[in-house]
Amino acid sequence: MEKNMRDLKITYIKGGTDNCYLVSDGKSAFLVDTSSGKSLPKVLEECSKYDMKLIVLTHPHFDHAENAAAIAQKFHIPVAYHQADDEIFDNYESQPLKSYGAVGFVVLKLSLKQLSQTKVTRPDETFFVKEGDTLEAFGFPEAKILELPGHTRGSIGVLVSDTELIVGDALDNWIRPGVGHLYYDLDVQRRTAQRIRDLHASKIYYGHGKPSNGF
Repeated sequence: MEKNMRDLKITYIKGGTDNCYLVSDGKSAFLVDTSSGKSLPKVLEECSKYDMKLIVLTHPHFDHAENAAAIAQKFHIPVAYHQADDEIFDNYESQPLKSYGAVGFVVLKLSLKQLSQTKVTRPDETFFVKEGDTLEAFGFPEAKILELPGHTRGSIGVLVSDTELIVGDALDNWIRPGVGHLYYDLDVQRRTAQRIRDLHASKIYYGHGKPSNGF
């Protein structure tokens, strides 16, 4: 659990091979990603500790979004994501993934069946976010949306108080922090990784792998 200047707390919730994060001021919170279906009880338990305001999806693949509809319904909250990824709810293959390296090859091979066969339910109440949007309307003016494309067209991250960054699958930390091994567009993914590096965030929170001190 980490703190920033307004004493916000980022709670790291580990699913199977995926992660999601609660950002809280001690009373209210928003959730970034929701993990895959088997992790729903754990995520609900953590969310129940707070007055939940919002879910932000870095992208709608099942391991990040499968629980979004259920959690949103439970707490009567909306779900935000980038418009460029709206099509993924209807068809994962609208943005097919490729991989690089041995790690990427194994991860993609293990993921493809679930990616293609797991239906991610579109939440009832959704809205789109884009680069530079803040979450001020939900009580978190410090939290800012960054567009981090490459893994998907509309992949986003959340910059928390300019010191900590939740990156989804733009980067991963399967073995060590690096460019995400699965991608829709590798050139864009690499440019996104350089952008993250240039931000000099003090802490990076990944969709896969443990958080690290910078990148």
